[in-house]
Amino acid sequence: MPEKKHHKHEVEEEVKETGAEAVQEKPENGEQTRIELEEVMKRLEEAEAKVAEHLDGWQRAQADFVNYKSRVQRDQELMKSVMKSDIIKKFLPVLDDLERALQNRPADAGSWMDGIELIHKKLQSILESEGVTRIDAEGQLFDPNFHEAISHEPNETVESGHVIAVVQNGYMLGERVVRPAMVRVAQ
Repeated sequence: MPEKKHHKHEVEEEVKETGAEAVQEKPENGEQTRIELEEVMKRLEEAEAKVAEHLDGWQRAQADFVNYKSRVQRDQELMKSVMKSDIIKKFLPVLDDLERALQNRPADAGSWMDGIELIHKKLQSILESEGVTRIDAEGQLFDPNFHEAISHEPNETVESGHVIAVVQNGYMLGERVVRPAMVRVAQ
């Protein structure tokens, strides 16, 4: 804004000088002085219109740049989230294997099974610290956004359209599904 005022001030000074010169050069011809003054005022109006046009263009360019920066930042966050979920997805089979090992532990497992349990807890803790949560599916109404049905089975104890059992756990990263839960659904 200060630049606009400064530029406007220069134009006004030019008009005053031009008008003063016109008056000093031809004081006897009042009609010609009036015409010259009108021409100077017209040039002033044109200059002010150009200043307004340039200011508007500059403001639009500034707004476009701010929008561009926001879009780039949003795209970077999305890319970061996608990359993070891709990496997490690679660790989920390891978590599944550890859970199967713990479910099928032999009676005489010994202390090495405690080590497997500790590894499982550490991996779960790391995933939770990154914002990964397990999708709660068992007994829930089947939702294709969160569940992947591998079978539809008749079941008298579970209402039709609800999950009977979870075959493979599903996980989310924030609001994004990393892997849907594989489920059996009641008919």
